[in-house]
Amino acid sequence: MSNLSRRKFLLTAAGSAAGAVWLAACGGPSKKPEIQANSAATGADAPEVPGATLGFIALTDASPLIIALEKGFFAKHGMPGVKVVKQTSWAATRDNLELGGSRGGIDGAHILSPMPLLLTAGTITKSKQPLPMVTLARLNTQGQGLSVSKDFPGLTIDNAEAMKKALAAAGAKGRKFKAAVTFPGGTHDLWMRYWLSANGVDPNKDADLVVVPPPQMVANMQTGTMDTFCVGEPWNQRLVNKKLGYTAAQTGELWNKHPEKSFSMRADWVDANPKAAKALLMAVQEAQIWCDDPANLDEMCEIVSKDKYIKASIDDIKPRLAGTVDYGDGRKVKDSPYRMLFWASDSSFPFKSHDTWFVTEDMRWGYLPANTDINALVSKVNRADLWKEAAKAIGQEKAIPASDSRGKETFFDGVVFDPENPKAYLDALKIKAMK
Repeated sequence: MSNLSRRKFLLTAAGSAAGAVWLAACGGPSKKPEIQANSAATGADAPEVPGATLGFIALTDASPLIIALEKGFFAKHGMPGVKVVKQTSWAATRDNLELGGSRGGIDGAHILSPMPLLLTAGTITKSKQPLPMVTLARLNTQGQGLSVSKDFPGLTIDNAEAMKKALAAAGAKGRKFKAAVTFPGGTHDLWMRYWLSANGVDPNKDADLVVVPPPQMVANMQTGTMDTFCVGEPWNQRLVNKKLGYTAAQTGELWNKHPEKSFSMRADWVDANPKAAKALLMAVQEAQIWCDDPANLDEMCEIVSKDKYIKASIDDIKPRLAGTVDYGDGRKVKDSPYRMLFWASDSSFPFKSHDTWFVTEDMRWGYLPANTDINALVSKVNRADLWKEAAKAIGQEKAIPASDSRGKETFFDGVVFDPENPKAYLDALKIKAMK
Protein backbone atom coordinates (compact mmCIF):
# COMPACT_ATOMS: atom_id res chain seq x y z
CA MET A 1 0.00 0.00 0.00
CA SER A 2 1.44 3.40 -0.95
CA ASN A 3 2.01 6.03 1.74
CA LEU A 4 -0.79 8.15 0.25
CA SER A 5 -3.23 5.24 0.13
CA ARG A 6 -2.31 4.17 3.64
CA ARG A 7 -2.81 7.74 4.90
CA LYS A 8 -6.21 7.94 3.23
CA PHE A 9 -7.20 4.58 4.75
CA LEU A 10 -6.14 5.65 8.23
CA LEU A 11 -7.99 8.95 7.91
CA THR A 12 -11.15 7.22 6.71
CA ALA A 13 -11.02 4.65 9.50
CA ALA A 14 -10.45 7.32 12.12
CA GLY A 15 -13.23 9.40 10.66
CA SER A 16 -15.68 6.51 10.86
CA ALA A 17 -14.82 6.03 14.52
CA ALA A 18 -15.22 9.75 15.18
CA GLY A 19 -18.55 9.70 13.39
CA ALA A 20 -19.81 6.95 15.67
CA VAL A 21 -18.70 8.93 18.70
CA TRP A 22 -20.37 12.11 17.48
CA LEU A 23 -23.65 10.33 16.78
CA ALA A 24 -23.58 8.77 20.23
CA ALA A 25 -22.96 12.18 21.76
CA CYS A 26 -26.00 13.53 19.98
CA GLY A 27 -28.23 10.74 21.27
CA GLY A 28 -28.06 8.38 18.29
CA PRO A 29 -28.47 8.66 14.53
CA SER A 30 -30.96 11.50 14.54
CA LYS A 31 -31.73 13.14 11.20
CA LYS A 32 -29.05 15.66 10.33
CA PRO A 33 -29.94 19.07 8.84
CA GLU A 34 -30.65 18.91 5.14
CA ILE A 35 -29.12 21.48 2.82
CA GLN A 36 -31.38 22.60 0.02
CA ALA A 37 -30.05 21.85 -3.43
CA ASN A 38 -31.61 24.84 -5.18
CA SER A 39 -29.21 27.08 -7.03
CA ALA A 40 -28.44 30.78 -6.73
CA ALA A 41 -31.17 33.39 -6.80
CA THR A 42 -31.68 35.10 -10.13
CA GLY A 43 -33.37 38.19 -11.46
CA ALA A 44 -34.55 40.63 -8.80
CA ASP A 45 -33.22 38.37 -6.02
CA ALA A 46 -29.71 38.06 -7.46
CA PRO A 47 -26.79 39.44 -5.40
CA GLU A 48 -25.80 43.00 -6.27
CA VAL A 49 -22.16 41.95 -6.68
CA PRO A 50 -20.55 38.60 -7.56
CA GLY A 51 -18.07 38.54 -4.73
CA ALA A 52 -16.47 39.96 -1.59
CA THR A 53 -13.08 39.72 0.09
CA LEU A 54 -13.16 37.92 3.43
CA GLY A 55 -10.27 37.56 5.86
CA PHE A 56 -9.41 34.64 8.12
CA ILE A 57 -6.76 33.64 10.64
CA ALA A 58 -5.09 30.20 10.57
CA LEU A 59 -7.42 28.54 13.06
CA THR A 60 -9.81 25.60 12.73
CA ASP A 61 -12.78 27.82 13.56
CA ALA A 62 -12.22 29.56 10.22
CA SER A 63 -13.32 26.31 8.57
CA PRO A 64 -16.84 27.49 7.60
CA LEU A 65 -15.45 30.30 5.42
CA ILE A 66 -12.83 28.02 3.89
CA ILE A 67 -15.36 25.26 3.23
CA ALA A 68 -17.93 27.69 1.82
CA LEU A 69 -15.31 28.60 -0.78
CA GLU A 70 -13.81 25.17 -1.43
CA LYS A 71 -17.11 23.25 -1.60
CA GLY A 72 -18.78 25.84 -3.80
CA PHE A 73 -21.40 27.21 -1.40
CA PHE A 74 -20.53 30.82 -2.22
CA ALA A 75 -20.79 30.10 -5.95
CA LYS A 76 -24.04 28.20 -5.42
CA HIS A 77 -25.63 31.35 -4.04
CA GLY A 78 -24.45 33.61 -6.84
CA MET A 79 -21.15 34.74 -5.30
CA PRO A 80 -18.44 33.02 -7.40
CA GLY A 81 -16.05 35.92 -6.94
CA VAL A 82 -15.60 35.56 -3.18
CA LYS A 83 -11.97 35.64 -2.01
CA VAL A 84 -10.94 34.14 1.32
CA VAL A 85 -7.63 35.73 2.29
CA LYS A 86 -5.29 34.75 5.13
CA GLN A 87 -4.47 37.46 7.68
CA THR A 88 -1.27 37.43 9.72
CA SER A 89 -2.86 38.60 12.97
CA TRP A 90 -6.05 40.03 14.44
CA ALA A 91 -4.44 43.45 14.23
CA ALA A 92 -3.99 42.89 10.47
CA THR A 93 -7.65 41.85 10.26
CA ARG A 94 -8.61 45.11 11.96
CA ASP A 95 -6.40 47.19 9.69
CA ASN A 96 -7.69 45.53 6.53
CA LEU A 97 -11.30 45.97 7.63
CA GLU A 98 -10.61 49.67 8.13
CA LEU A 99 -9.15 49.77 4.63
CA GLY A 100 -12.08 47.93 3.06
CA GLY A 101 -12.16 45.65 0.06
CA SER A 102 -12.44 48.50 -2.41
CA ARG A 103 -9.06 49.83 -1.26
CA GLY A 104 -7.18 46.56 -1.15
CA GLY A 105 -8.34 45.44 2.29
CA ILE A 106 -11.22 43.15 3.21
CA ASP A 107 -15.01 43.52 3.38
CA GLY A 108 -15.62 41.02 6.18
CA ALA A 109 -13.91 38.35 8.22
CA HIS A 110 -13.70 35.35 10.45
CA ILE A 111 -13.23 37.42 13.59
CA LEU A 112 -13.06 37.40 17.38
CA SER A 113 -16.65 38.08 18.46
CA PRO A 114 -15.90 41.21 20.53
CA MET A 115 -13.96 42.90 17.71
CA PRO A 116 -16.97 44.09 15.65
CA LEU A 117 -18.35 45.66 18.82
CA LEU A 118 -15.04 47.37 19.61
CA LEU A 119 -14.62 48.51 16.00
CA THR A 120 -18.11 49.96 15.96
CA ALA A 121 -17.39 51.78 19.22
CA GLY A 122 -14.17 53.13 17.69
CA THR A 123 -11.94 51.98 20.55
CA ILE A 124 -9.57 49.75 18.57
CA THR A 125 -9.40 51.45 15.17
CA LYS A 126 -6.13 53.14 14.25
CA SER A 127 -8.02 56.35 13.55
CA LYS A 128 -9.93 56.02 16.85
CA GLN A 129 -13.04 56.67 14.78
CA PRO A 130 -15.99 54.24 14.76
CA LEU A 131 -16.00 51.63 12.00
CA PRO A 132 -19.60 50.31 11.95
CA MET A 133 -19.66 46.52 11.66
CA VAL A 134 -22.41 43.94 11.62
CA THR A 135 -22.24 40.39 12.93
CA LEU A 136 -24.14 38.05 10.64
CA ALA A 137 -23.42 34.72 12.34
CA ARG A 138 -21.44 33.05 15.06
CA LEU A 139 -18.96 30.74 13.36
CA ASN A 140 -18.50 28.34 16.25
CA THR A 141 -18.78 27.71 19.95
CA GLN A 142 -16.04 26.34 22.22
CA GLY A 143 -12.91 24.67 20.87
CA GLN A 144 -10.22 26.93 22.34
CA GLY A 145 -7.62 26.12 24.97
CA LEU A 146 -5.69 27.49 27.93
CA SER A 147 -2.19 26.10 27.51
CA VAL A 148 0.72 26.16 29.94
CA SER A 149 4.46 25.55 29.74
CA LYS A 150 5.64 22.25 31.20
CA ASP A 151 7.68 24.38 33.64
CA PHE A 152 4.46 25.16 35.54
CA PRO A 153 2.72 21.83 36.28
CA GLY A 154 -0.64 21.15 37.88
CA LEU A 155 -2.80 23.92 36.45
CA THR A 156 -6.41 23.10 35.62
CA ILE A 157 -9.54 25.17 35.22
CA ASP A 158 -9.92 25.60 38.99
CA ASN A 159 -6.68 24.95 40.86
CA ALA A 160 -5.96 28.16 42.72
CA GLU A 161 -3.16 26.51 44.71
CA ALA A 162 -1.29 25.49 41.55
CA MET A 163 -1.86 28.98 40.18
CA LYS A 164 -0.30 30.48 43.32
CA LYS A 165 2.74 28.20 42.90
CA ALA A 166 3.06 29.18 39.22
CA LEU A 167 3.12 32.86 40.09
CA ALA A 168 5.66 32.21 42.84
CA ALA A 169 7.87 30.23 40.44
CA ALA A 170 7.78 33.09 37.94
CA GLY A 171 8.52 35.53 40.74
CA ALA A 172 11.55 33.49 41.74
CA LYS A 173 12.90 34.19 38.25
CA GLY A 174 12.48 37.91 38.87
CA ARG A 175 9.40 38.45 36.74
CA LYS A 176 5.63 38.15 36.62
CA PHE A 177 3.72 35.13 35.29
CA LYS A 178 3.51 35.86 31.56
CA ALA A 179 0.25 35.14 29.73
CA ALA A 180 -0.18 35.47 25.96
CA VAL A 181 -3.47 36.35 24.29
CA THR A 182 -4.32 37.05 20.67
CA PHE A 183 -5.83 40.56 20.75
CA PRO A 184 -6.71 43.06 23.53
CA GLY A 185 -10.38 42.74 24.41
CA GLY A 186 -10.87 39.70 22.18
CA THR A 187 -12.24 36.35 23.27
CA HIS A 188 -8.89 34.80 24.22
CA ASP A 189 -7.99 37.86 26.24
CA LEU A 190 -11.31 37.60 28.07
CA TRP A 191 -11.00 33.84 28.69
CA MET A 192 -7.47 34.31 30.05
CA ARG A 193 -8.52 37.19 32.29
CA TYR A 194 -11.56 35.33 33.56
CA TRP A 195 -9.51 32.21 34.32
CA LEU A 196 -6.78 34.12 36.15
CA SER A 197 -9.14 36.30 38.17
CA ALA A 198 -11.40 33.39 39.12
CA ASN A 199 -8.29 31.70 40.52
CA GLY A 200 -7.37 34.76 42.58
CA VAL A 201 -4.97 36.48 40.16
CA ASP A 202 -5.41 40.09 39.12
CA PRO A 203 -4.33 39.98 35.46
CA ASN A 204 -3.41 43.67 35.49
CA LYS A 205 -1.32 43.57 38.66
CA ASP A 206 -0.15 40.02 39.27
CA ALA A 207 0.49 38.83 35.70
CA ASP A 208 2.03 40.16 32.52
CA LEU A 209 -0.30 39.89 29.51
CA VAL A 210 1.26 40.02 26.05
CA VAL A 211 -0.27 39.84 22.56
CA VAL A 212 0.94 37.13 20.16
CA PRO A 213 -0.70 36.10 16.83
CA PRO A 214 -2.26 32.60 17.00
CA PRO A 215 0.13 30.80 14.60
CA GLN A 216 3.12 32.11 16.58
CA MET A 217 2.01 30.87 20.00
CA VAL A 218 3.85 27.54 20.02
CA ALA A 219 7.13 28.96 18.71
CA ASN A 220 7.02 31.66 21.36
CA MET A 221 6.34 29.10 24.08
CA GLN A 222 9.36 27.13 22.85
CA THR A 223 11.60 30.18 23.22
CA GLY A 224 10.20 31.01 26.65
CA THR A 225 8.38 34.18 25.61
CA MET A 226 5.36 33.22 27.70
CA ASP A 227 4.32 30.84 30.48
CA THR A 228 0.70 30.34 29.41
CA PHE A 229 -1.43 31.24 26.43
CA CYS A 230 -5.03 31.15 25.28
CA VAL A 231 -5.68 30.46 21.62
CA GLY A 232 -7.87 28.48 19.26
CA GLU A 233 -6.95 25.14 17.74
CA PRO A 234 -4.86 23.60 16.35
CA TRP A 235 -2.16 25.43 18.32
CA ASN A 236 -2.97 23.95 21.75
CA GLN A 237 -2.82 20.47 20.20
CA ARG A 238 0.47 21.27 18.47
CA LEU A 239 2.00 22.34 21.80
CA VAL A 240 1.09 18.95 23.26
CA ASN A 241 2.31 17.07 20.17
CA LYS A 242 5.68 18.87 20.44
CA LYS A 243 5.79 18.05 24.18
CA LEU A 244 6.42 21.68 25.07
CA GLY A 245 3.51 22.04 27.46
CA TYR A 246 -0.02 20.95 28.26
CA THR A 247 -3.61 22.10 28.11
CA ALA A 248 -4.74 23.32 31.52
CA ALA A 249 -8.34 23.52 30.31
CA GLN A 250 -10.54 23.58 27.28
CA THR A 251 -12.41 26.87 27.24
CA GLY A 252 -15.73 25.02 27.25
CA GLU A 253 -14.84 24.07 30.82
CA LEU A 254 -14.76 27.77 31.64
CA TRP A 255 -18.13 28.46 29.98
CA ASN A 256 -20.01 25.56 28.44
CA LYS A 257 -20.84 26.15 24.76
CA HIS A 258 -19.47 29.68 24.89
CA PRO A 259 -19.60 31.82 21.74
CA GLU A 260 -16.26 32.20 20.00
CA LYS A 261 -15.63 33.54 16.47
CA SER A 262 -18.09 35.43 14.28
CA PHE A 263 -18.69 36.08 10.63
CA SER A 264 -18.85 39.86 10.44
CA MET A 265 -18.88 42.45 7.65
CA ARG A 266 -18.41 46.16 7.31
CA ALA A 267 -21.87 47.69 7.81
CA ASP A 268 -21.51 49.94 4.76
CA TRP A 269 -20.88 46.88 2.57
CA VAL A 270 -23.98 45.12 3.90
CA ASP A 271 -26.08 48.27 3.50
CA ALA A 272 -24.96 48.65 -0.11
CA ASN A 273 -25.31 44.94 -0.93
CA PRO A 274 -28.11 43.43 1.19
CA LYS A 275 -28.85 40.56 -1.23
CA ALA A 276 -25.18 39.71 -1.54
CA ALA A 277 -24.84 39.77 2.25
CA LYS A 278 -27.75 37.32 2.53
CA ALA A 279 -26.15 35.11 -0.12
CA LEU A 280 -22.85 35.08 1.80
CA LEU A 281 -24.67 34.24 5.01
CA MET A 282 -26.63 31.40 3.39
CA ALA A 283 -23.38 29.95 2.06
CA VAL A 284 -21.69 30.18 5.46
CA GLN A 285 -24.66 28.56 7.21
CA GLU A 286 -24.60 25.66 4.74
CA ALA A 287 -20.86 25.33 5.25
CA GLN A 288 -21.37 25.17 9.03
CA ILE A 289 -23.88 22.35 8.60
CA TRP A 290 -21.35 20.57 6.37
CA CYS A 291 -18.53 21.09 8.88
CA ASP A 292 -20.57 19.64 11.73
CA ASP A 293 -21.30 16.41 9.82
CA PRO A 294 -18.85 13.73 11.07
CA ALA A 295 -18.90 12.15 7.62
CA ASN A 296 -17.04 15.21 6.36
CA LEU A 297 -14.38 15.38 9.06
CA ASP A 298 -11.56 13.81 7.07
CA GLU A 299 -12.20 15.92 3.99
CA MET A 300 -12.46 19.08 6.07
CA CYS A 301 -9.14 18.35 7.77
CA GLU A 302 -7.46 17.67 4.42
CA ILE A 303 -8.75 20.97 3.03
CA VAL A 304 -8.02 23.30 5.94
CA SER A 305 -4.60 21.77 6.65
CA LYS A 306 -3.22 23.15 3.37
CA ASP A 307 -0.46 25.74 3.52
CA LYS A 308 -2.73 28.45 2.11
CA TYR A 309 -5.11 27.93 5.01
CA ILE A 310 -3.96 26.68 8.44
CA LYS A 311 -0.62 25.17 7.39
CA ALA A 312 -0.67 22.46 10.04
CA SER A 313 -0.62 18.70 10.09
CA ILE A 314 -3.80 16.65 10.32
CA ASP A 315 -2.37 15.23 13.56
CA ASP A 316 -2.59 18.77 14.96
CA ILE A 317 -6.02 19.53 13.51
CA LYS A 318 -8.16 16.42 13.66
CA PRO A 319 -8.14 14.96 17.21
CA ARG A 320 -9.80 17.83 19.04
CA LEU A 321 -12.30 18.43 16.24
CA ALA A 322 -13.33 14.82 16.82
CA GLY A 323 -13.53 15.36 20.59
CA THR A 324 -10.37 13.38 21.38
CA VAL A 325 -8.31 15.43 23.81
CA ASP A 326 -4.87 14.56 25.15
CA TYR A 327 -4.23 17.35 27.65
CA GLY A 328 -0.53 16.50 27.69
CA ASP A 329 -0.37 16.03 31.47
CA GLY A 330 -1.78 12.53 31.74
CA ARG A 331 -5.43 13.47 31.27
CA LYS A 332 -7.02 11.99 28.16
CA VAL A 333 -10.63 12.39 27.09
CA LYS A 334 -12.66 10.89 24.28
CA ASP A 335 -15.93 12.37 23.05
CA SER A 336 -15.30 15.64 24.87
CA PRO A 337 -18.43 17.74 25.41
CA TYR A 338 -16.24 20.79 24.86
CA ARG A 339 -15.22 20.09 21.25
CA MET A 340 -15.77 22.79 18.66
CA LEU A 341 -19.31 23.09 17.32
CA PHE A 342 -20.22 24.88 14.10
CA TRP A 343 -24.00 24.35 13.80
CA ALA A 344 -25.26 22.00 16.53
CA SER A 345 -26.70 23.45 19.73
CA ASP A 346 -27.48 26.81 18.07
CA SER A 347 -23.76 27.43 17.55
CA SER A 348 -24.29 29.52 14.41
CA PHE A 349 -26.97 31.80 15.81
CA PRO A 350 -25.65 35.18 17.02
CA PHE A 351 -27.41 35.48 20.37
CA LYS A 352 -27.65 39.09 21.46
CA SER A 353 -27.24 37.96 25.06
CA HIS A 354 -23.74 36.75 24.19
CA ASP A 355 -22.77 40.06 22.65
CA THR A 356 -24.14 41.68 25.79
CA TRP A 357 -21.64 39.66 27.82
CA PHE A 358 -18.77 40.61 25.51
CA VAL A 359 -19.57 44.30 25.90
CA THR A 360 -19.97 43.94 29.66
CA GLU A 361 -16.69 42.06 30.05
CA ASP A 362 -14.83 44.57 27.89
CA MET A 363 -16.21 47.27 30.18
CA ARG A 364 -14.93 45.23 33.13
CA TRP A 365 -11.37 45.39 31.83
CA GLY A 366 -11.45 48.96 30.58
CA TYR A 367 -11.61 48.22 26.86
CA LEU A 368 -14.93 50.05 26.71
CA PRO A 369 -16.04 53.00 28.86
CA ALA A 370 -18.04 52.23 31.99
CA ASN A 371 -20.92 54.35 30.66
CA THR A 372 -21.25 52.36 27.41
CA ASP A 373 -24.86 51.92 26.30
CA ILE A 374 -24.73 48.13 26.10
CA ASN A 375 -28.09 47.56 24.44
CA ALA A 376 -27.53 50.27 21.84
CA LEU A 377 -24.13 48.90 20.83
CA VAL A 378 -25.34 45.30 20.65
CA SER A 379 -28.43 46.26 18.67
CA LYS A 380 -26.33 48.19 16.17
CA VAL A 381 -23.88 45.34 15.54
CA ASN A 382 -25.87 42.15 16.01
CA ARG A 383 -28.01 41.26 12.98
CA ALA A 384 -29.75 38.16 14.20
CA ASP A 385 -32.65 39.23 11.97
CA LEU A 386 -30.55 38.65 8.87
CA TRP A 387 -29.43 35.26 10.20
CA LYS A 388 -33.08 34.23 10.50
CA GLU A 389 -33.85 35.36 6.95
CA ALA A 390 -30.95 33.35 5.58
CA ALA A 391 -31.85 30.28 7.64
CA LYS A 392 -35.38 30.33 6.24
CA ALA A 393 -34.02 30.67 2.72
CA ILE A 394 -31.94 27.47 3.03
CA GLY A 395 -34.78 25.50 4.62
CA GLN A 396 -33.54 25.77 8.21
CA GLU A 397 -36.47 27.63 9.77
CA LYS A 398 -36.63 25.00 12.52
CA ALA A 399 -33.10 25.95 13.53
CA ILE A 400 -34.14 29.48 14.49
CA PRO A 401 -34.10 29.83 18.31
CA ALA A 402 -37.23 31.01 20.08
CA SER A 403 -35.39 34.02 21.50
CA ASP A 404 -32.44 36.30 20.70
CA SER A 405 -31.26 35.60 24.24
CA ARG A 406 -29.89 32.27 25.47
CA GLY A 407 -30.78 33.43 28.97
CA LYS A 408 -28.61 33.30 32.07
CA GLU A 409 -25.12 31.85 31.69
CA THR A 410 -23.16 30.09 34.45
CA PHE A 411 -19.35 30.01 34.52
CA PHE A 412 -17.11 27.36 36.07
CA ASP A 413 -16.72 29.32 39.31
CA GLY A 414 -20.48 29.53 39.84
CA VAL A 415 -20.79 33.15 38.72
CA VAL A 416 -24.01 33.79 36.80
CA PHE A 417 -24.41 36.37 34.07
CA ASP A 418 -27.96 37.62 33.55
CA PRO A 419 -28.12 39.52 30.24
CA GLU A 420 -31.11 41.39 31.59
CA ASN A 421 -28.98 42.84 34.40
CA PRO A 422 -25.32 43.29 33.38
CA LYS A 423 -24.80 45.84 36.18
CA ALA A 424 -25.45 43.24 38.86
CA TYR A 425 -22.82 41.01 37.25
CA LEU A 426 -20.25 43.82 37.16
CA ASP A 427 -21.01 44.94 40.73
CA ALA A 428 -20.46 41.40 42.04
CA LEU A 429 -17.03 40.92 40.44
CA LYS A 430 -14.15 41.28 42.89
CA ILE A 431 -11.39 41.84 40.32
CA LYS A 432 -11.92 44.38 37.55
CA ALA A 433 -10.32 47.43 35.97
CA MET A 434 -13.16 49.66 34.83
CA LYS A 435 -12.55 53.13 33.45
